[in-house]
Amino acid sequence: MTLAETGARTAPTRTGVHVATHLAAPEPGWTTHADAVVVGSGIAGLTAALELRTRVPRVVLVTKDVLASGSTVWAQGGIAAALAPTDSPEAHLADTLVAGAGLCDERAVRVLVTEGPARVRELAARGAVFDRAPDGSISLGREGGHLADRIAHAGGDATGAEVSRALVAQIEAVRDDPGIEVLEHALVVDVLTGAPGDGGRPGPVAGVTVHVIGEGSRDGVGAVLAPAVILATGGIGQVYRSSTNPVQATGDGIAAALRAGARLGDVEFVQFHPTVLWLGSAVKGQLTLVSEAVRGEGARLLDTDGVRFMPQVHPLAELAPRDVVAHAIVRRMAATGTDHVWLDARHLGADFLRHRFPTITERLADHGVDWTTDLVPVAPAQHYFSGGVVTDLDGRTAVPGLYAVGEAACTGVHGANRLASNSLLEGLVFAHRAANHVAEAISSGTLTVVPPVLRRGEPALVAAAARARVQRVATDGSGVLRDAEGLRRALDRLGQVGTDAYVPPEDGRAVAEPQPAEWETTNVHQVATAITAAALLREETRGGHVRTDFPVPDEAWRLRQELELDADGMLTVTPVALP
Repeated sequence: MTLAETGARTAPTRTGVHVATHLAAPEPGWTTHADAVVVGSGIAGLTAALELRTRVPRVVLVTKDVLASGSTVWAQGGIAAALAPTDSPEAHLADTLVAGAGLCDERAVRVLVTEGPARVRELAARGAVFDRAPDGSISLGREGGHLADRIAHAGGDATGAEVSRALVAQIEAVRDDPGIEVLEHALVVDVLTGAPGDGGRPGPVAGVTVHVIGEGSRDGVGAVLAPAVILATGGIGQVYRSSTNPVQATGDGIAAALRAGARLGDVEFVQFHPTVLWLGSAVKGQLTLVSEAVRGEGARLLDTDGVRFMPQVHPLAELAPRDVVAHAIVRRMAATGTDHVWLDARHLGADFLRHRFPTITERLADHGVDWTTDLVPVAPAQHYFSGGVVTDLDGRTAVPGLYAVGEAACTGVHGANRLASNSLLEGLVFAHRAANHVAEAISSGTLTVVPPVLRRGEPALVAAAARARVQRVATDGSGVLRDAEGLRRALDRLGQVGTDAYVPPEDGRAVAEPQPAEWETTNVHQVATAITAAALLREETRGGHVRTDFPVPDEAWRLRQELELDADGMLTVTPVALP
């Protein structure tokens, strides 16, 4: 009988890896107060802020760059929801469970698919202009893993940009309202917490420390004190050498939550998008994604010999779940001794490609690729983080007053692998739920202001110069294909990077200074460490986690691994049965 079948919870495994509970940073030079702080300006953060603005007296919205810089703006595919009369939430649920490879929390998925259609219609009411069918209804397409047409698009392949535009416009319209303050160019350094509870339980949220690159009273490191913090900080793309994520995706909220006492879950499940423009092995940073919707319209994958290979891999061929396609590509590349495959969309026609996918057409052209006549070289690259900060159905974490939504959260919706276009929907649905819960908790007095208390232990700070080293180690050890030897080597090398920690300036030999580049690199390092530790322990292949030394799923591993810091600051991993 498996752990999942018994509902048991085993004792945590102590990894031997220590993670600091706070970052080295100057004392706050300014302080402000709020009822709630929302961190992040993608679909989840903007939705949460808009919902809270009329429900609590004061909200502070924090974003690393400008409001329109969240990861949402890069989403090409669309938003999945059962909007068609011939579709249903039950059908959407079934497709999501299949993609999640046995690890979805069905309760969370049911919330997603039943509340999703209403949230998408509300988004349209907020000004998002979706593509329309001739009868005026929202036009719906199909993407990998979906057995029905349920993907709403905007501007063909510019859905994220349109959603971001509409929500940012809503924030800008109320920016002068005294009930909301927007802090742009602001990096959250740490989540502040109060005194620990009985038995060493995490103390309640007291706010956040942030570093603002600005002018006047909001310049430098300061503190926003509040009884509720919603983390909507996006993903972890910069943990890897190559990613479709923007440069801001350094796992800041996920690492800060871990340091504050929250649990992380499903972190070993990293989604690598199958079709990212391949420009050579030396290229790094944010890469051009060729949306899954292109394969949904009929584009085919060919190896470098011109052989179409996906029909022999999966019944859905190119429309198989992303993990299946990505792994098939990697194996085909190994078999042919090449570093890419081809995406063939030529048969779809020039007019169709330019009209349906104007953004992709333009971005490919920027790199000298005319996909109306040329094959497109593609290879997998890191794209989405299926894990994150463990939450309940209202976004609550193990830390009282701390919430997580969007890609930063582990709601249980995605399981071992995210179904295409479920991410924007998850951000909408669970941000709405988290904002409702925060508003009710503040109104009822359940969440109250507490004074921040410094968490014990030495602070951490990894030199910015080490980031490339961390990315190389993470890519080699916990990339698309993994094995025990590579993961142990990666964990050891990440531990060596960790020894290049902060040395107080008075020591005279500091290797890092407390500043944004170092804080981001420390976050990248801590998240990479968590991913690698969890991946080493999970001895099976499932979804976005592929172990070449354990190549098949194991029913005994149909469970979630949750990571947290024990009283000594050691990273522990606990197998937890699914609800």
